[in-house]
Amino acid sequence: QVQLVESGGGLVQPGGSLRLSCAASGRSSNNLVVMGWYRQFPGSQRELVATIASDGSINYVDSVEGRFTISRDNAKNTVYLQMNSLKPEDTALYYCNVKAKVGLTTRNYWGQGTQVTVSS
Repeated sequence: QVQLVESGGGLVQPGGSLRLSCAASGRSSNNLVVMGWYRQFPGSQRELVATIASDGSINYVDSVEGRFTISRDNAKNTVYLQMNSLKPEDTALYYCNVKAKVGLTTRNYWGQGTQVTVSS
């Protein structure tokens, strides 16, 4: 009931910047309780990068605090992740995630993933 389309990944040199975008559509796309980004390193589980709730509250993993900024445009049902001062250890597959209210429940939806590679 929610489709997510991600964009903005790619190859960047250390110290560079990238901006990820994730647009939500579908019947429940107007009830997005939390929007966020996760990442997955090879051989590891997905880890939270940043989330932003409908009330504006924001949460970051410690390793990106001060370098990454999450924001959302509710009119466009879109969440962004501005990544600055990128490091090689930020290299991962980044996934958009939304928690949407569907009736009396909250459901989890994932994007297809976008690769971010930080390398010289």
